Amino acid sequence: MWKLALHTWTLDTTPLSEVLRVAKATGWDAIELRRLDFKRAQEAGQSPAQVLDLVKGSGLAVACVGVEVGWMFAEGAERGRLLEAFAESCGWAKALGCATVMSPVDRGRGDAERAVESLREVGQIAAKHSVRLALEANSQAEQFNTLDRIREILRRADHAHCGVLLDTYHLQRSGGTLRDLETLTRQELVYFQYSDVPAHGLKAGAVLDRLPPGRGTVPFRNLFVWLAKHYSGYLSYEAPNPAAWARDPEAVAREALTATRTLW
Repeated sequence: MWKLALHTWTLDTTPLSEVLRVAKATGWDAIELRRLDFKRAQEAGQSPAQVLDLVKGSGLAVACVGVEVGWMFAEGAERGRLLEAFAESCGWAKALGCATVMSPVDRGRGDAERAVESLREVGQIAAKHSVRLALEANSQAEQFNTLDRIREILRRADHAHCGVLLDTYHLQRSGGTLRDLETLTRQELVYFQYSDVPAHGLKAGAVLDRLPPGRGTVPFRNLFVWLAKHYSGYLSYEAPNPAAWARDPEAVAREALTATRTLW
C-alpha cells in the first residue's frame, strides 16, 4: 500500500525540527518539504546544507521538495533567477534521495505557448538531477485551474520529466469528479496530495480551510479505489488551516494519519 507523507504546510507555525519529530513520532513515513522551509532556515542563520542534515537525521524519507512558483510566465532576469531556484530545489531533492519536485501553476494569466516552453526547460533541469516535476493545478488560479488544463499543456510540452500532481482539494474545488480521472494514466500521474474540502463557507481565492479526509465533501473511499489501480507513490497530506495551527501539532498529525488509514 502507499506510504504517507506529512506536508510541512500542514503544521506551518511549527518549527521544521519539531515538524520532523512530530511526523516521526506519530507514524508518518515521510515528509514533504517546501522551498519556504529552506528560506525560513536561511533567515534564521541556517544554510541549506544544515537543513539537509537536519532532515536526513530525522530518519524520515522525503516524498517531494517544492520549487519557487512563477517560472511559467516569467521573463528576463526574473526568469533566470527562478530557473536557478528551480535547479537548486532539484539539487536538494536529489541530495535527500527524493525523486520528485512539485510546483503549483502560476496563478495569473499568460501565454500558453510560453508555459509550454517553460515546462520543456524545467523538464530538462529536472532530468539533469534525475527527478520529475509534478505540476499542480490551482483551483483558485485564473488560467490553469483544472486538471484538464494542466494535462493539456503537459501534453503539448511532451517532456518525460514533467507530469501531473493530483491534489484532491483543488480537484474538488474546481468542480472535478472521478470521471475526470478516467483517462489519467499511471505514467502521467507523478504525485498525489490530499485534504478534504469543507461542505460550507468556501470563499473565492481562499485555500486555508482544508480538513482531514472524511470531514468534508471529497469522495475519498471511491478515490482511493481508483488510486490503487493507477498510483503507487507517496500520498502527501497537505492541509493548511489556522484552526489546526492553533492546536497541538502532534494531535493534528496523529488525527490526520488515523483518518487516512480509516478511509483506506
